[in-house]
Amino acid sequence: MFRTQQPRSGNDLRFSLFIGPGLRRAGMVVRLLMCSVLLLALTALSGKVSEAQAAGSTAGKHRAASSGAKGRNRSVRKKAAAPATARAPARGRRRGRAAAAAVAVTGAAAATAAVASPAPAITTNTKPELLPRCGFTEASRRHIFSRGVYVLDEETNTPLFERNADTVAPIASVTKLMTAIVWLDQKSLPMANPLEVTEDDLDNLKFTHSRLNVGASLSRADMLHIALMSSENRAAAAMSRDYPGGRPAFIAAMNARAQALGMPHTHFENGTGLSPENVSTPRELAELVKAANRYQLIRNDSLDKQKIIKIGRGQLQYINFNRLIRYGQVNATVQKTGFINESGHNMVLRLLVHDRRPVIVTMLGSGTADGSRLDGVRIAKWLNCSLN
Repeated sequence: MFRTQQPRSGNDLRFSLFIGPGLRRAGMVVRLLMCSVLLLALTALSGKVSEAQAAGSTAGKHRAASSGAKGRNRSVRKKAAAPATARAPARGRRRGRAAAAAVAVTGAAAATAAVASPAPAITTNTKPELLPRCGFTEASRRHIFSRGVYVLDEETNTPLFERNADTVAPIASVTKLMTAIVWLDQKSLPMANPLEVTEDDLDNLKFTHSRLNVGASLSRADMLHIALMSSENRAAAAMSRDYPGGRPAFIAAMNARAQALGMPHTHFENGTGLSPENVSTPRELAELVKAANRYQLIRNDSLDKQKIIKIGRGQLQYINFNRLIRYGQVNATVQKTGFINESGHNMVLRLLVHDRRPVIVTMLGSGTADGSRLDGVRIAKWLNCSLN
């Protein structure tokens, strides 16, 4: 009834004690090694996949830049070696890609040539002009107060703006520029010598007032100075009398000089400008300004802002009548203003645009002194913006 347990033999006992545990340990080691190998293989595989993805992304970003002739030619050769049994649409696609590659190669070559060789010089129109973006518009031109205007770029002899430029009109004290030119042309003229005001220098035409009384004695240099800077009429009258042959010879010399300067419509009756018969045109006055600019004394005296004149025991202070000059609103080398009722307010200037480019501006017939001044400011802004 009871089953009797059989005793183990010696061999079985040795197996169970020594060989069995060893086999189990070996199996565990084998399994660990296999897991390690598998893990290493997976790690290497994932690294290669990441590298391939990175290379593909970089190639996609730089494919257009690296489409050189060598790589494109290999692509074209590979496509040309495709089997002839390929479908017609595939051939069409290959031709399209080959054409695109050729265009890319041509574009790259053109870009390289453009970088290697300097660009040709761009030729521009050198003729100066006043620009609408600088305010030179139809609406702005309507706000010019002077009836006659002429703006001349002296550097290129190009008219920049004209309004009634050939209309003959009285020029008033702009006359004094010609008075100074003819008077300074005398061969022997000691400027320090005194010149006295006489009754012949009084204004019997307009009966204008002067602070130079009859008998006042000034140096010739001071007479010229206040005639140009402050438009002193008795000083100009004394200068026209202080000429070989007297005042008639002086007026004849003024008219002859006008004809020599190419001013056929210009005429003078006296040296002060008080006569309405002293006439010219805005265009011809530009020639007078050019001629006056050649005289250092005319440049200096016409641009001075104030001058103290000693007369006997007293002194008189004169200021520049041109407020554009007196307040430094423009940069000029020569200027002169003038006014009589028949002419309105006149002004001529030789401006230096950007302190170097000469432009002559002549303006006749403004209704007010402020209008003439504002015209000068507006034109100067056009010039400074439009010209180099």
